[in-house]
Amino acid sequence: MQTINRFLYGPTPEERVRAWQAKLRQESRKLDRDMRQLEAETAKARKSVKQLAKKGDVKSARVLAREVVRSQRQKDRLSVSKARLGSIGMQLQQQLAMANVTGSLQKSTEIMRLSNSLVRLPQISQSMREMSMEMTKAGILEEMMEDTLDMDDDEELEEEADQEVDKVLFQLTDGKLGQAGSVSSELPPMDQSLEDEETERNLERYREQLNGILSG
Repeated sequence: MQTINRFLYGPTPEERVRAWQAKLRQESRKLDRDMRQLEAETAKARKSVKQLAKKGDVKSARVLAREVVRSQRQKDRLSVSKARLGSIGMQLQQQLAMANVTGSLQKSTEIMRLSNSLVRLPQISQSMREMSMEMTKAGILEEMMEDTLDMDDDEELEEEADQEVDKVLFQLTDGKLGQAGSVSSELPPMDQSLEDEETERNLERYREQLNGILSG
């Protein structure tokens, strides 16, 4: 009988919720892996900033410190997103409890709000879009607006990162760098070759690795 009902009416509310919760846990584990990888690469970059500062290569130290700031902010963003995934899971559990009484899932403005914020995160954007479409068909969400999905705050992140580079340099170099004032919003020109070719290679490698993680 259950097989016939599933064929005629689709999955039950409980089956839908359990499947969504499993997807949420999977995406949460992905964010955990991304945060661990980001932390490892940031630690290497921090060490490199100190080495560059000791060599007196202030220009390169500033460039790499800017990447450290970006990675710190991205890690915070991933952590907040993981918490939001957990919140959606709890909201779905409440939906399931209500469905046991009413027989159907209900619209949820809270799940809508959380889903809107999560589809903007590159690491889980596709999965959240697919899940949101499924929830819309199930009656939990209203149709999501494209202008909401396309919002991006990366540019704002970059501007804030520029303002904090000096503070990061001050912390990472025990006050030796970062006392001369704020950093320009434009990065120092990199056309002049560094005295130490190995340092230049390490600098580029750390930047590429961090940018790869930050872009998802």
